[in-house]
Amino acid sequence: MNTGTAARRRDGDTVAGVIRQWQSVHPGLDTAPMEIIGRVNRCAALLQQAEDAPLRRAGLSRAEFDLLGALRRTGDELTPGELARETFSSGAAVTKRVKQLQERGLVERRADTRDRRVARVRLTDAGRALVDGILPEQLAYEKAVLAGLDEDGHEELTGLLSGLLLQLEGRLGGL
Repeated sequence: MNTGTAARRRDGDTVAGVIRQWQSVHPGLDTAPMEIIGRVNRCAALLQQAEDAPLRRAGLSRAEFDLLGALRRTGDELTPGELARETFSSGAAVTKRVKQLQERGLVERRADTRDRRVARVRLTDAGRALVDGILPEQLAYEKAVLAGLDEDGHEELTGLLSGLLLQLEGRLGGL
């Protein structure tokens, strides 16, 4: 994509309007960070809305699917602490989700054989079947959402976002 096309796209999105408004209120203000962070946040909000449609049809929240997905992709039992790290959630949130998913028969919770104070969580057959059934639909939906990007744009955006994420995780990951 040439720089003229990129500039036209930037000038027409909702974040560009917000930036113009801030510049009119504070003409000397450097709004350059908003050009990236505002767009990342706006994209995240729109993608989250779109991404949740298949999950809602299955009666799951994004957070519940993330927890089930963590158990499925690791292929193992995990402690609530490990689930919190895998899903970027608090321990209290994981405990609440595990309880809800356990009541629905999607996960099982048991005490560790070596330390009864430690819980282990694993998918039930129903939980595994649900994740395996939703994932292809979820990925097809995400592919449709990103259909406006050509292969070069996809690769470029993936690289840029990966670089930003690595930088932020290194700097902000401990917060």
